Amino acid sequence: MSSPLIPFIDLKAQYEALKPQIQERINRVLEHGQYIMGPEVRELEERLEQYTGAKHCITVASGTEALLISLLALGIQPGDEVITTPFTFAATAEVIVLLGAIPVFVDIEPDTCNINASLIEEKITDKTKAIMPVSLFGQPCDMDEINTIAARHGNIPVIEDGAQSFGSTYKGKKSGNLSTIGCTSFFPSKPLGCYGDGGAIFTSDDAIAKACREIRVHGQSERYVHARVGVGGRMDTLQCAILLAKLERFEYEIEQRIKIGKKYNELFLGKLKTVKQQEDRTSVFAQYSVFLENRSQFQSDLLKKNIPTAIHYPTPIHLQPAYRDLCCPQCCPEAVNVSKKIISIPMHPELKIDQQKLVVNFLCI
Repeated sequence: MSSPLIPFIDLKAQYEALKPQIQERINRVLEHGQYIMGPEVRELEERLEQYTGAKHCITVASGTEALLISLLALGIQPGDEVITTPFTFAATAEVIVLLGAIPVFVDIEPDTCNINASLIEEKITDKTKAIMPVSLFGQPCDMDEINTIAARHGNIPVIEDGAQSFGSTYKGKKSGNLSTIGCTSFFPSKPLGCYGDGGAIFTSDDAIAKACREIRVHGQSERYVHARVGVGGRMDTLQCAILLAKLERFEYEIEQRIKIGKKYNELFLGKLKTVKQQEDRTSVFAQYSVFLENRSQFQSDLLKKNIPTAIHYPTPIHLQPAYRDLCCPQCCPEAVNVSKKIISIPMHPELKIDQQKLVVNFLCI
């Protein structure tokens, strides 16, 4: 008889814990009928401004739109260079290429999987117009070093791709408020997820915030006055309403994620290499990932035990068919090496200790 399935994430349990609040919030929107740019949009933005400490929050249609709108707000042009990491989801590089700009890939730290800040400076040229680090797996990059490098080279704007790290901290400051611009995603599986697509942009720069607000509504400075080229990038009122309900439980869920992540660290200690958590920052453990030499066999065996896994990410962006002409295949050896070994295991706020022990015991046989 097979063991019960251990959910990789458990959105159903989260919904059950918040069902009355979520239904109430949805019903309010259905009653007032303002499905686009309704009052919940600004209410959520104000709550998130308070939460992050950023002066401005601009909600948008997705985490990808957040990155795209940020680049547009900075005036990124064809031929400009944007420094980023190849070890992330394709959206990070995708938005750069869509604007005709060039992603310049910098290798990662093999222990954290975040961009190696010490390698950024050598990639800066007179065409570098932005730096886009990714706070991967729930843990911010070394943002102080990145910001210092950017300042040293003429205050290059820094965009934190915090799609996986919302709720985490770096030296006491919240992800999203660590650089010129912070972006996040509210994709359902993210630490703070809605029930569709959604995202947000954070900045304390008034001019950038104004540009982002206009760009998300087709560049309109007022109705039918298009001050700049924009996109249809608004976040639906219903999704904002759902997040407002979920914010009531968010701090608890972060505490649970950190508790469960630390328990995994304890159980794996001395047995298996895991993604390193740095002491000067917190992680919200968007994923919990380990390194396995014989990953394929373990993944197959785990599935037979009803233990789901995922690989984040099996192929770095610079080796993907759509992007491999942009960079020498040998430019980021650590990213390539990590991509062959990394595997993510069940991680969510409802995960039980006995479930964790089952996963760890199987991996460490």
